Amino acid sequence: MTQSSADSLKVRCCIVGGGPAGMMAGYLLARAGVDVVVLEKHGDFFRDFRGDTIHPSTLEVFHELGLLDEFLAIPHQKFSEGAASIGGIKTIVADLTHLPTRCKYIAIMPQWDFLNFLAAKAKLLPNFRLLLSTEATDLLWEGDRVAGVVARTASGELRIQSDLVIGSDGRHSIVRSKAGFVARDFGAPIDVLWMRVPKKPEHFGHTLGYVDRGRMLILIDRGDYFQTGYVVRKGAFDGIKARGLPALREDLAALAPPIRDTVQELKEWDQIKLLTVKIDRLPKWHRAGLLCIGDSAHAMSPAGGVGVNFAVQDAVACANLIGEDLLKGPVSEVRLAQVQKRREWPVSVIQRLQLAAHRRINLSPEGGPPINGKALPLRIIRSVPIFRRIMGRLIGLGPRPEHVRPVGGVHGPHAL
Repeated sequence: MTQSSADSLKVRCCIVGGGPAGMMAGYLLARAGVDVVVLEKHGDFFRDFRGDTIHPSTLEVFHELGLLDEFLAIPHQKFSEGAASIGGIKTIVADLTHLPTRCKYIAIMPQWDFLNFLAAKAKLLPNFRLLLSTEATDLLWEGDRVAGVVARTASGELRIQSDLVIGSDGRHSIVRSKAGFVARDFGAPIDVLWMRVPKKPEHFGHTLGYVDRGRMLILIDRGDYFQTGYVVRKGAFDGIKARGLPALREDLAALAPPIRDTVQELKEWDQIKLLTVKIDRLPKWHRAGLLCIGDSAHAMSPAGGVGVNFAVQDAVACANLIGEDLLKGPVSEVRLAQVQKRREWPVSVIQRLQLAAHRRINLSPEGGPPINGKALPLRIIRSVPIFRRIMGRLIGLGPRPEHVRPVGGVHGPHAL
């Protein structure tokens, strides 16, 4: 059990960041018997415009944990094909119906529901503790080894000693900064403007993307509204604001007919949030006493909506490879390096694909020539199923999906 006093704790594992990577790692390690505390700087999980796509790889993890039916009882939408209107012609770009998983679809669910579900399940475990409104500010050290975390709470400073610190506190990670880690930035030429646009009931459908005339828009069906992402050239937001909100509304309406009427509900710039897209990766994810996973180790582009699912995959690999060792005490750097080795290749594959996709997007705030929706590459995608199946596997599962190791099993995850 966790040893504690008013201003200190001692645990086997301290996880910084209560996002998908941190909460899943905390649940899995606690399930394996490890004494875990998760620190989340906010007072709850309610933040809008976060990753809300739960892919088949993550749904399979819930199935392996025996939690799938209960998880899917939470209201959600789902789709088994990724489609886009390209040059005015609907094109299926990813087919998930042939995946070797229980759920052959992507579930759309608010991230706070996902995290609240995981938190509720984790809290049932006697060796799990979630500390909300607790912000990590520094690391504790014993020589060159990370030995814990210093955190700020409403009642003052809290010092947490631990055999392992897991940094899962996002792309602006305080953990990786204090550890002296510097990520390699691969550059991303786009940003995304996120907004809510009301949806008419008759506009339910699988078409999620609209691409034409130098512009790109993503519509995610959220029941009574579309979570809408307008992809823009990096740094273009100030110029878009200078053109005025009516001009932006007209651009969105011209690109995506389903929101022509309801986009008029965008009346203030405060309704539009800028997501600065970043693609980076740490050369080394670990040092003695410390491991980074999720966005702390590798920031992903929103392309394909894979960020949440890669964070979960990191957490599964982490628990599989270090859980047994962590029950006994500090984890060797050799074992921590195995987590990076296991996950770095799948991450790098998808990041390279994301970068390649970004380079092919010729965005123009003033608009551009129409796309030929009947061009040969698009005709091939429409007529050759294998292309759609490959994209479905890359998006739905990733290059190397992880599986939950049974408690008390042997080292190492297996793959499909």
